[in-house]
Amino acid sequence: MKTRSTYWQLLPYIRSQWSTIAKALACTLAFTVFWPILAMLAGQMATYIGEGNVGALAQLAGLAAVIFLIRGSVQYGQDALMAKAALKITLDLRKQVYAHLQQLSLSYFVTAKTGDLSYRLTEDIDRIGEVINKVFHQFIPCVLQLLVVIGYMIWLNWQLTLATLIIAPLMALLISWFGERLLSFSHRSQASISNLSALLTELFEGIRLVKAFAAEEYAINRFSFEAEHNRQAKYLAERIKALQFVVVGFLEAMSVLLLFFLGGWQISVGNLTGAGFISYVTAVALLIDPISLTTSNYSDFKQGEASCDRVFELLAIQPEVLEKPGAIPLPPITGKVEYRNVTFAYSNQEKSQTSSSPCLGSPVLQNLNLLVMPGEAIALVGASGAGKTTLVNLLPRFYDPQAGEILIDGINIKDVTLRSLRRQIGIVPQDINLFSGSIAQNIAFGQTQFDLKEVQAAAEIANAHEFIAKLPDGYHTKVGERGVNLSGGQRQRIAIARAVFLNPRILILDEATSALDSESEALVQQALERLMQNRTVFIIAHRLASVRRAARILVMEQGRIIESGTHQQLLEKGGRYARFYAQQFI
Repeated sequence: MKTRSTYWQLLPYIRSQWSTIAKALACTLAFTVFWPILAMLAGQMATYIGEGNVGALAQLAGLAAVIFLIRGSVQYGQDALMAKAALKITLDLRKQVYAHLQQLSLSYFVTAKTGDLSYRLTEDIDRIGEVINKVFHQFIPCVLQLLVVIGYMIWLNWQLTLATLIIAPLMALLISWFGERLLSFSHRSQASISNLSALLTELFEGIRLVKAFAAEEYAINRFSFEAEHNRQAKYLAERIKALQFVVVGFLEAMSVLLLFFLGGWQISVGNLTGAGFISYVTAVALLIDPISLTTSNYSDFKQGEASCDRVFELLAIQPEVLEKPGAIPLPPITGKVEYRNVTFAYSNQEKSQTSSSPCLGSPVLQNLNLLVMPGEAIALVGASGAGKTTLVNLLPRFYDPQAGEILIDGINIKDVTLRSLRRQIGIVPQDINLFSGSIAQNIAFGQTQFDLKEVQAAAEIANAHEFIAKLPDGYHTKVGERGVNLSGGQRQRIAIARAVFLNPRILILDEATSALDSESEALVQQALERLMQNRTVFIIAHRLASVRRAARILVMEQGRIIESGTHQQLLEKGGRYARFYAQQFI
């Protein structure tokens, strides 16, 4: 059972904006001071109304109009400053949560629901910002207003307070109607949040590629850019809403002043008493609004607390793959890779999203040993579930084995920084993730600054330059979300160009040609052969035609290497590989 509200965890974020909040509270105090002044003016007006002194009444009405204008300006300052602080707190919290998610291990994203993550980063954090805004923008001013005005009115005449309590429910409905109209001005800001949600979906779906290219900082910068645009759009909407509130409030005040003149006229003809009229106007102008807002905010605060729980629940999750304290950058490598007695099993939660048990499942790799020399190309074949993809996923530390160690050039990969490790390992996957932006940005993925000539050189090696050059904007052509504007073969060649641009010493080809037609496969195969030159290469393939030229073919079964040799050697052996080959080609 929760004993303490998670709102307390927002204090560091609130303190970071305390200067702006203090200015907003100063405006709140000034705004509150005007209420008893207006009430005093109302009392003086009552006297002139009773006397029928229209000239003096007009002077006081003019003074009241000036006070309403000044009060409106202070109120605008309060609203705009508080909106600025709340939105900055929202932005800081959103950026921290997103940066934290970038640090989580790949295993977390296997079971996490992308839509839920997007909702927490958008709607939940927005609701938290709205609660912060309401606390300082509505709740505190309303409490101050109630204390000051009720105290003054009790001192002046307790009957007026009783009249206010009678009229309050009716006026609350009127104010609620005005509030619904004001909400329409915030709709413009919703368009920006949809763009942010689209980017989040794209980046989460491509999280494996982000981590493979050690592009977390690049992804965070892209996210921060869109988040800043969202903040600006919402801040503009809040300023417009604040201005509309002032205008509506001023019009309401002018209506009240008009009522004074009408009331004076009615009193002059004997149809209304001055005391009754002032009681009505005072109740409407001074008490109904804060009572309505204070009572209606409770449910909003509870909804905001639920959102707060969900957001800080994300921040409490710790990554499974961590850098050692004092981890060193991996120096430029030759590409020698060694697996020593490696055993690995996925947790039950990764194997099944419906499982709540955190214990490990059956081993996927069992006491595996493998030595790959620099520049050697090895192919991994075997049935689905044999452990091929798991073996290569351990190399960039998407996961850590439960036993054994993996070394590159004799250095344990757990002793080096994740970024330096992953920047020297290139991956060309079967499912290509292209991100919104230009073709050049996709080839130079993870780099904010790059040379277009180097991008073009990479594309030429990948057999991609020819089709890119024919596009309307060449390398500046926008690929569309997930590369929908390009064919499968074109997307594959861009992925190869991306790996060429990274210039890794170790290369992982994961079913890189499995879903292509024969013409596209030939172009991709040529590009891959260029890419593989002088690199240590791991090839995963079910189609044995694509692995025959590998220097060594490893046949895996139940997490073990059961056969090893060249294509011809394995055929002559007549074992499991020969049976695979016969099934596909004979």
